[in-house]
Amino acid sequence: MSYKITYYNDIAIVTAKGSLMGGKETTDYHQLVKDLISGKNVKIVADLAQVKWINSKGLGMLMACFTSCKNVGGDFKIVGATEKVKSLLMMTKLLTIFESFETIDEAVASFG
Repeated sequence: MSYKITYYNDIAIVTAKGSLMGGKETTDYHQLVKDLISGKNVKIVADLAQVKWINSKGLGMLMACFTSCKNVGGDFKIVGATEKVKSLLMMTKLLTIFESFETIDEAVASFG
């Protein structure tokens, strides 16, 4: 699992590559989001376009990131989920919680 952060004005895009299957990669991802929040970056987009698979621990980590952002008045959105990941988000009804977008431009524009 690898991560890359890019910025669009005050919006942090966190791109993950690989699988979110629990363990160190999910802990590291959540810590990265918490570090962004402590640095006052409270608008975060999780770019999942290169995430091949995610399990329940990965879903829990996404919820923890969402909650961490909401707790400080921020927002955590998802972009580019593959069909596999999107179907899992639909089955678990997490798509009713997360705002999800097809492209980074759409996600960035959604912040207004």
